Amino acid sequence: MNRFSKIFQPITAVLKGSNLTNKEFMSKSQRLMLEMGIIHQALPGCFHILPLGLKSLNKITNIVDEEMGNIGCQKIILPTLIKAELWEKSGRAREMGPELITLNDRHNQKNILGPTHEEVIANLISTLPPLTYKKFPLLLYQITSKFRDEMKPRFGLIRAREFLMKDLYSFDLNEKSALETYHNVCDRYEKIFKRIGINFVKVLGSSEAMGGNLSHEYHFPATIGDDKIVICHKCKHATNIELSEHNNCIKCGESKEVTMQNAIEVGHTFFLGDKYSKPLNANYLDEHAKPQVLQMGSYGIGITRILAASLECLSLEQELRWPDSIAPYNLVIIPPKKGSKEDSLLQNLGETLYTNLESLLPSFKNNIILDDRTSFTIGRRILDCRRMGIRYIIILNRYSSESSPIYEFIDIIEDRKLYLSESDIVSYIVNTKLKENSASV
Repeated sequence: MNRFSKIFQPITAVLKGSNLTNKEFMSKSQRLMLEMGIIHQALPGCFHILPLGLKSLNKITNIVDEEMGNIGCQKIILPTLIKAELWEKSGRAREMGPELITLNDRHNQKNILGPTHEEVIANLISTLPPLTYKKFPLLLYQITSKFRDEMKPRFGLIRAREFLMKDLYSFDLNEKSALETYHNVCDRYEKIFKRIGINFVKVLGSSEAMGGNLSHEYHFPATIGDDKIVICHKCKHATNIELSEHNNCIKCGESKEVTMQNAIEVGHTFFLGDKYSKPLNANYLDEHAKPQVLQMGSYGIGITRILAASLECLSLEQELRWPDSIAPYNLVIIPPKKGSKEDSLLQNLGETLYTNLESLLPSFKNNIILDDRTSFTIGRRILDCRRMGIRYIIILNRYSSESSPIYEFIDIIEDRKLYLSESDIVSYIVNTKLKENSASV
């Protein structure tokens, strides 16, 4: 049973006068996550992820794992420490410049802390015994920490020096097959973002230093976003402003129905062709046992960035708001204050209700928490739960001691307070979920 009193959640206030109060570096989501004990800063651009934050990240990871598995992707882990010579072969060591974090080992060999792994995965394929054409397409992905030496890390997990990323690499026999794989992965990315539940925009993107000739970006619109996207409301085409022509739609030429907005990039897909496979000798054996160069794709999703960007999009200035799909907890039960008349009447009703709701709402298994900090008033605990962004709050009161108990029930997203029986609570949550799911389709 999840209990508030047992959670490591250091609730603090961000000190005035520190760099963290500078609006150039501090975002709403960062401030609230620091104050509510979701994350804690270790050094600029690097954060401790505390239990509530990790619980949310695990939910994001589970969504990604399920959707990647649905298209036959296989999960691996590649080394964080990368030989610098691989990046020199691809030419990216020079292109990426000071964002690369490098170090020399005791043998004076230069290494890189991996910001992404195109070179590594291509080198893996090249050093294996030759793979025949029957093994492809091959889709391999990982979810690991990445490192980039940001000049100005800011907004917490949105622009950090160390971050958690899902990076998928595809290998195909020819360009036609590689493009089919590319579009299949793009379709799966859309499913991932729909499941997370934040309004997102898919735009034609720039390949930049990554290379290749086809790229798409996935954005959460937000005022603090570093990217600017141009959306044509006539033909629904969207692009990164880097590719637009003076605010005209590059697809239909429209100018009057085009808007520009800031956004946070949370995913990026690249069709790479042979940019990495050719210089790193990632080949396959065709039906005549002749070596041929593989066609590659690269597909990234910012796992920690999704967490922060979701909160940035939904939260109020003083209260976190989570998508239901990735909230650490979806429902809290608040029993009476210790020593009160209700406390003696209700005894263990909170624990009983917890057990019943977990049984009646399977999706809430391990997503309910009991606020057993009964030395605090109910009002103080409600305030804490609202600031944490727990969507459903159930308060045990004098009506809960009757033969057919009634509970005070709050839905903070819908801003509703109702008095419901246990069965009515279950019906409300089930019907709300059905309504929201149908609206998102």
